[in-house]
Amino acid sequence: MSDRVAAIDCGTNSIRLLIADVLENGRLADVHREMRIVRLGQGVDATGSLAPEAIERTRVALAEYTRMMREAGVARVRMVATSATRDASNREDFFAMARAELGTVVPGAEAEVITGDEEARLSFTGAIGELSSAAGPFVVVDLGGGSTELVFGDADGVHAAFSADIGCVRITERCLPGDPPTAEQVSAAREFATERLAEAFAEVPVENAHTWVGVAGTMTTIAAVALDLPEYDSERVHLTALTLDQVREVCDRLIGMNHDQRAALGPMHPGRVDVIGGGAVITEVLAYELARRANITELIVSEHDILDGIALSIA
Repeated sequence: MSDRVAAIDCGTNSIRLLIADVLENGRLADVHREMRIVRLGQGVDATGSLAPEAIERTRVALAEYTRMMREAGVARVRMVATSATRDASNREDFFAMARAELGTVVPGAEAEVITGDEEARLSFTGAIGELSSAAGPFVVVDLGGGSTELVFGDADGVHAAFSADIGCVRITERCLPGDPPTAEQVSAAREFATERLAEAFAEVPVENAHTWVGVAGTMTTIAAVALDLPEYDSERVHLTALTLDQVREVCDRLIGMNHDQRAALGPMHPGRVDVIGGGAVITEVLAYELARRANITELIVSEHDILDGIALSIA
């Protein structure tokens, strides 16, 4: 008999849901998985608070998710909130909203802010679940809207992790106002990404890693564009291996495009159009540093990430 759980990951850019059955072997079987762009972190870097309209967009999505959970007969739920809510002065407005919605599924359930360290560990658990332990040690990179986690570990677990204060929304708002961005803006963005990631590389011994695994929307979108998919297909994207030359080529294309050109790409989610260039800049810097420091030659993109880690944590 399986046990049905739900995981919600509310980040700076998107809110995602996984409803899954926990099998007797401790693995997960997906029942439903989806993502909605709500841009909870809209302007938070500049104002220090969550915009009321961003909280409302998130509430609408969460209300729909809780309806699905009730209909699916979910027994346990865990919702984690990451970078945007960690930084916001009015975060209690967000938590009160989440408490009201989640309580319709499991009385007393509420969202929790997790540390960057726990975020990293949950992402790692989800990301390497289907990979051979022989491919380790792994460096898992979770590139989000407001933060980027680097996690080093192997089949025995996480050995080092760091949450860098940079993501695709944050770098876009700060460095890339142009459409398309100017060469000077792109150069400034690369400098900003290099500076913010330097601390992560100082803390995480990536030089010992054999395999780079990338998770979250920037990485999966880059893979879908590299595969030239007519529309987004998570099964095709999952566990795609890209050479670093392919990664650089796609990133350069995305950075150089204007809004309409990016929007016209088949697999591009509408809510990712205006921040994918920033995500591509960060990915390029990661590719350069991992090649230089660890002689890594490819990126494996996983659809399984922190959501799977959250679900497994309550399985």
